[in-house]
Amino acid sequence: MSAVPDIPQEARFEPLSLARLDALMAVEDSAYAHPWSRGNFIDAMAAGYTIELLLAGETLLGYFVVMQGVDEGHLLNITVAPAYQRQGWAWVMLDALALWARARNAQALWLEVRVSNQRAQQIYEAHGYRRVGLRRNYYPAGDGLREDAVVMKLPL
Repeated sequence: MSAVPDIPQEARFEPLSLARLDALMAVEDSAYAHPWSRGNFIDAMAAGYTIELLLAGETLLGYFVVMQGVDEGHLLNITVAPAYQRQGWAWVMLDALALWARARNAQALWLEVRVSNQRAQQIYEAHGYRRVGLRRNYYPAGDGLREDAVVMKLPL
């Protein structure tokens, strides 16, 4: 097992810029079998979605993409860089996301998560999200197959 690089004490959020898109894509591609494309992120930026990077120094620890709706937010992507998983960074980003939503008077946050991603579901549930539905065949699963998504909601 390779050692995880030291992280400076202070972590911060900053909006995604084109200058940091390559770093984000490296994390996205390493974290998922079916990653978002560069075009997905560029489209999200053009649509005005909030894309926040969690950085420690120049190290990208993670990021989230959220779309604001009427009285709600919809989490479209949240990712912790594989080298920094299981260190509490997802919790930090979920806290920041809830603050973002409350600042916009959102009444709820919504998300979808793969039915197979039990670890993420446990993190969301520990953060107060509840399962409210299922979207059939929502995610690509390879070989032309699809995977269902659990729909979760956090009342604010």
